[in-house]
Amino acid sequence: MDPDEITFGRFQLNLNQRRLLCQGAPVQLGSRALDILCVLAKAEGEIVSKDELMTHVWPGVVVQENNIQVHISALRKVLGQEKDGETHLVTVPGRGYRLIGLKSSAAAGEPDGQAGDTTSERPSIAVLPFQNMSGDPEQEYFADGMVEEIITGLSRIKWLSVISRSSTFIYKNRPANIREVADKFGVRYVLEGGVRKSGNRIRITAQLIDGRSEAHLWAEQYDRVLDDVFALQDEITMCVVGAIEPSLRKAEIDRVRRQRPNDLNAYDLVLRSLPFVLSHIPRDSAAAIPLLEDALKLQPDYAAAHAFLSRCLHHRFVRAGLREEDRIAAIQHARAAIAHGSDDATALAVAAYIIAYDDRDTATALKLFDRALELSGSNVFALSFSAIVLAYMGKADLAVERAQLTLRLSPFDVYNFRAKHALAIVHFYGGRYANAVDDARSAVHANPRFSTGHALLAAALLRAGRTAEAKAAALDVLAHEPTFTIHGFQLVAGGVEPALSKHFADAWRELGLPE
Repeated sequence: MDPDEITFGRFQLNLNQRRLLCQGAPVQLGSRALDILCVLAKAEGEIVSKDELMTHVWPGVVVQENNIQVHISALRKVLGQEKDGETHLVTVPGRGYRLIGLKSSAAAGEPDGQAGDTTSERPSIAVLPFQNMSGDPEQEYFADGMVEEIITGLSRIKWLSVISRSSTFIYKNRPANIREVADKFGVRYVLEGGVRKSGNRIRITAQLIDGRSEAHLWAEQYDRVLDDVFALQDEITMCVVGAIEPSLRKAEIDRVRRQRPNDLNAYDLVLRSLPFVLSHIPRDSAAAIPLLEDALKLQPDYAAAHAFLSRCLHHRFVRAGLREEDRIAAIQHARAAIAHGSDDATALAVAAYIIAYDDRDTATALKLFDRALELSGSNVFALSFSAIVLAYMGKADLAVERAQLTLRLSPFDVYNFRAKHALAIVHFYGGRYANAVDDARSAVHANPRFSTGHALLAAALLRAGRTAEAKAAALDVLAHEPTFTIHGFQLVAGGVEPALSKHFADAWRELGLPE
């Protein structure tokens, strides 16, 4: 790599003059931030630990670790201006930071993806140009615009590295071998697709492929009427991004399960915790808590780890003794997630749920949900968790809108029981008991150990006149949560609309559930 000047995206960094330019114009940066940038650039795309940054930027001086965070944040604001959503400054959980997309002046014609094995870092994806299968040249613009929007949408997934459009479009109008693409850009996953137009109808296909095994992880076909091109691009983009995130999450969880425990970094520890975190079961939360605590020992500012730990502590508070120390700890970790994850939609959404119930601050929670959806409108955590909070608050229309969008974007996500639960609450409160039964039963089938789902199903069955089934469902509540009481539910569900809370309580009393 040229020792004098390095480029990445629209930026040029002169190492000798310690000067950063953006398309030839000087960029103002503090001296410490510029020092950090130079250290990362000299590492030629390799990971630089926080200790190494301390040694190079503050030699012989004892400084607090949050000094790095301040300057990293300043760098991200400057470098996060790429139109295609490229992320140049990457946090590698538990290990440090890495500058990606680097090119020396001698290699300006080469693509800016980095080759190599990325299996020890966060997951990465390359989106190939979609094929125009209709023979209509005008569809090239539509297909290219679709890919650009998908890249931008994927770049908002905080834990995912996305190769820039300018790199992957070297494969436009030429065949691409998936394994070759994965090796060239150093990515785990590749997304490819095609567009075919016939009359006023258009068919869009997309496939998510593992770059190593070339196994298909997800595939979908979308048939639409071509009226408003831009509205259609937005709709398909949301569907693709919304479906890809849970597919990648499952693939990453499966990958880390195959790793030896002594190979795990903070990111891998969080992945191992996820199946336990999202089950709503205190016993599973107990398994997840030490994994998340270990992740935070490796990376104290890991927003997702704080968020998921807050959720586990919430489950332990609600379903395992109502201990005040669990509630307080859940709130503390939720607020840490907010502080460290202002640009992480998932962390904000999970934290918002805890703030709504354990801190009983629904106003702040709704603002956090809105912020999460501003960052990523297809984030299933933000959509489904906010749908539940809104449903319990009696805000039926918005709750239904977000729950239905969750199901439309990601119909096969195993955690969609949350959206079904939200719909069941809305139907129950609206007196549509048959609909409430259907959605509550769907939620229970998706997560049979979800005790609150059984409780809602019992209440809906009773009001639908199916008393025998309701009594059986009430027994299931106690089988899955022996400590369940009506008072306990009312105590922890501070944001629930009072009339709805009474509606539930009356049904549960009739079924003989403990007061």
